[in-house]
Amino acid sequence: MKKALTTRDSSFRARAVLVGERIDLKALGAIEALAANPLTVTVQGGGAATLFRFGVVVFFAVTPIEEVAFLRNLQPLIANPYPTPEIEELEVQLEPGTKEIVKTGVVYLEDAAIERLQVIADILSKSALLSLYEKQVAGEFDRVEQLATELQRTGRIPGKGPEFLKKIGTLLLVEQRMVGRAEITEKPEILWDNPGLEGLFARLEDEFELRERHAALERKLGLISRTSHTLLELLSSRHSLRVEWYIVILIVMEILLTLYEMFVR
Repeated sequence: MKKALTTRDSSFRARAVLVGERIDLKALGAIEALAANPLTVTVQGGGAATLFRFGVVVFFAVTPIEEVAFLRNLQPLIANPYPTPEIEELEVQLEPGTKEIVKTGVVYLEDAAIERLQVIADILSKSALLSLYEKQVAGEFDRVEQLATELQRTGRIPGKGPEFLKKIGTLLLVEQRMVGRAEITEKPEILWDNPGLEGLFARLEDEFELRERHAALERKLGLISRTSHTLLELLSSRHSLRVEWYIVILIVMEILLTLYEMFVR
């Protein structure tokens, strides 16, 4: 028999909170869970929470006070917590006998089966993660545009090589997290055991435009990475040219010293 969230309300909020870079789920130990993959547990005071190792907790029908208490207890397991968490929300409306529909921020479900909530949690967690990456990449995109404008205006590259190396490293890290940790474009494991939830997953994926946002991020990451590499190569060429000039100057000085010694002596 499949488990379901017990709630007196036919309408409740699903709320994803991106709290940090990673949550050490193994450190939770033998916790009593409603379901696994992803880990879903009950919350004291009512409701449930689904936890993802890439730093997201998704709450279902949990009051703000209990949400704060839950996150406070989870704090020791969070690696590099964010000062301002990313939030993603969705209203859940229970209507027995209805088909699974998503309309303007509201998902209509037949019941609150844990498997359905896990699908919702998967979408909300990925959307919250994408929101964080979109902000990070937007900032980098603006800085690269400023560098390109400065290069066009003055013919010189502001800054130094290590700055571009750090930038390239940041971009590679974002891309690795998008593909490796959250697997944003991949279907969740819950669908393998519950193929009947494919429709709900597809509707929610369209509602939050996960694939479109992921593709747009990849394009921006690619452009920023190529621009950074180009600027780094220009800096390297400039450095090589400067070294060559130093060598030429040393050779000329050596010749002058030799001539001086020949004529003076």
